Amino acid sequence: MPMRYYPLFLDLADARCLVVGAGPVGRRKIASLLECRPLSLLVLDPNLDDKALDKAVAHLPHDSLIRERRAFRAEDVEHKHLVFAATPSAAVNSAVAALCRAAGVLCNVAGPREDGAGGNFLVPAHVENGPLTLALSTSGCSPALARALKEDLEQWIQGGYAPLALLLKALRPKLLALGLGSDADAEIFRALCAKPLREKLMEALLRKDAPLADALMAPHLPASLSFSAKEIFHGLD
Repeated sequence: MPMRYYPLFLDLADARCLVVGAGPVGRRKIASLLECRPLSLLVLDPNLDDKALDKAVAHLPHDSLIRERRAFRAEDVEHKHLVFAATPSAAVNSAVAALCRAAGVLCNVAGPREDGAGGNFLVPAHVENGPLTLALSTSGCSPALARALKEDLEQWIQGGYAPLALLLKALRPKLLALGLGSDADAEIFRALCAKPLREKLMEALLRKDAPLADALMAPHLPASLSFSAKEIFHGLD
């Protein structure tokens, strides 16, 4: 049976992480992890290039970074929450992955590996725009295709989806406060997100045309609701 992967968003604020291998691939993983501000990040590499690592993390908070110039040991996975195996050795990467599986630790193999000895999670490419994050993965079939899809999504997501998300975020608590019930609330949000209204709203929001956006929403909102699109425009600057 083929392995199935499910996209997850992890909060790493209290996580103890490990990266085995600090070459070019490992340094990219280290930088990505530091952006998530983990509790600790241990980096192991017997040929650790401190200057290259310093350059890779110079723009990031790295107080949690612990570096050791040595080979990986089995006990290194103990008490870890997330591990990346990023060495140039398929045998080492596969050994790390196997130990993590046995210990119930999330592991991603970001380097060569032996057949059937991969990790237990994938890191999808992602695109961010304001409050929106879109993740995509080819399940390891083609990193090049994932990069191409990311470029396409970066262009597509510019079409007003972030302002629309901010509008719905601001509207939601005010609508829920009216106590209309979940079915009524859901019907309103579905109407606002449906074509062609969605596209017209996004266009108005991109132009910061509050009167037009309000007029487009008015037929779908309760008369008792006091709300205007202009409430979100300060967040679009």
